[in-house]
Amino acid sequence: MRKTFDRAYYDRFYRDPRTRAVTPAAAARQAAFIAAYLRHLELPVRRILDIGCGTGTTLRALGRAFPRAELEGVEYSEYLCRRYGWTNGSVVDYQSAEPFDLVVCNDVLAYLDDAQCARALDNIGALTGRAAFLGILTADDAGHYDRTRTDPLQILRPAAWYRRRLGRHFVNAGGGLHLKKPLGVTVWAMDRIA
Repeated sequence: MRKTFDRAYYDRFYRDPRTRAVTPAAAARQAAFIAAYLRHLELPVRRILDIGCGTGTTLRALGRAFPRAELEGVEYSEYLCRRYGWTNGSVVDYQSAEPFDLVVCNDVLAYLDDAQCARALDNIGALTGRAAFLGILTADDAGHYDRTRTDPLQILRPAAWYRRRLGRHFVNAGGGLHLKKPLGVTVWAMDRIA
């Protein structure tokens, strides 16, 4: 399991076009998808938390999509906190006095052992008021991603492991989007992933 998230890590997986896992354009498309789906459901978004926000590409794009929303970037990497001014914290135990309308946790959970990850999923449930977007690489994704652009120190669990735990707090609306239970909006059965 990776312990160090320093400049070299972010240069390799975020900045270098030859080795980065996700392009800024892909992060912008992801944010546009999240915003479009939440607007489609007519869910108001006034507070956004990106926990494990990295360099902040997705958080900034969501800020452009929801210009009146309060943004909170939380990051485990002390290097990134110094560089970008994020709040230093962990998805396992970060707390807030009030829930966020949208919580984003992208490519973080696979770095935690099983016990930490289970606590993190419960914590995401507590932090979320309306919706969460979770980007999680799983063992079921084998053969569908570029291994040379993926940190080999991630723990690849079965997707069912995550679904069981997320089902306590959320309805899976597809595309990485999870809606907080009880639902405050109508989502047709065919729009949910069982």
